[in-house]
Amino acid sequence: MINAKIYRSNDGLITSFILSGHADFDEHGKDIVCAGASAVTFGAVNAVIALTNIEPLIDQGKDGGYLKVDLPRNLDQETNSNVQLLLEGMLISWQTIERDYGQYMKVTIIN
Repeated sequence: MINAKIYRSNDGLITSFILSGHADFDEHGKDIVCAGASAVTFGAVNAVIALTNIEPLIDQGKDGGYLKVDLPRNLDQETNSNVQLLLEGMLISWQTIERDYGQYMKVTIIN
């Protein structure tokens, strides 16, 4: 199962997230749940980097199945708003995958 965890600050802002595990929906290379979750996640991270010019701290497992992203602290308000919008979009996409393939992906929000 893919476990997606979003960490929020006390004021509700996304500060980091972890995506871990494997869906095991189908064999490697044919697993649409894994492909969907990966595409959404890497697309969001790449968009954050390209569109906001920030460099999050990224820890990626060597053999796949693990990605941790920590956002820089003390971003200016406009940059932070843009980062949050992109990551909230990622969260909605994760929740859509969870809704349709709940036995293969779990989303948890940690406040």
